[in-house]
Amino acid sequence: MIAPGASVFVDTGAWIALAIVQDSLHERARDQWETLLHAGARFFTSVPVILETFTYLDRKGSRELATRWRSSLSLVPRFTILDCGAADLDPAFRFFDQRQFHKLSLVDVSSFVLMKRRKIRIVFAFDIHFSLAGFRYVG
Repeated sequence: MIAPGASVFVDTGAWIALAIVQDSLHERARDQWETLLHAGARFFTSVPVILETFTYLDRKGSRELATRWRSSLSLVPRFTILDCGAADLDPAFRFFDQRQFHKLSLVDVSSFVLMKRRKIRIVFAFDIHFSLAGFRYVG
């Protein structure tokens, strides 16, 4: 359960599970999404997550699926896309110095940096690495 109006970062895995009806996590993602919507969550994601999700949907699905997903973002209430700039790269790369994060993607660790800066503690994801970085994941 989350507090009404809580800030929630949406990771690539959650977007993919929501977009692909045949995904094994689709129903679980859909149920969680509805719960977050009803709780009045404030949704955040990042430019790198948008790029990663669009690319995945385009390559594994179709351009139509990726474009439909991108268009659907304008319908998400209380939604903010966080910029990720050059100044975010050094703090992100420092996560790779920690043994438990050596297999993460740069997109994941850049998400950690942005979430810490915005004091976002909850992530809608299907990736345990977020909890290893101190975030509470729902999904």
